[in-house]
Amino acid sequence: MLVVKAKIKEAIPGYNASGELAEALDKKCEELLKKAAERAEANGRKTVMAKDL
Repeated sequence: MLVVKAKIKEAIPGYNASGELAEALDKKCEELLKKAAERAEANGRKTVMAKDL
């Protein structure tokens, strides 16, 4: 899991975060990283950069 549940709570003070939120956010992060890696590869790079997001 990429997402740390404690960090979610820090990011949304005063709110509760369900377990489903952490799972959904983790899935979204994995999708973003996969697409960023594909973009880097399409540009002939092995380094994924912020601009690939």
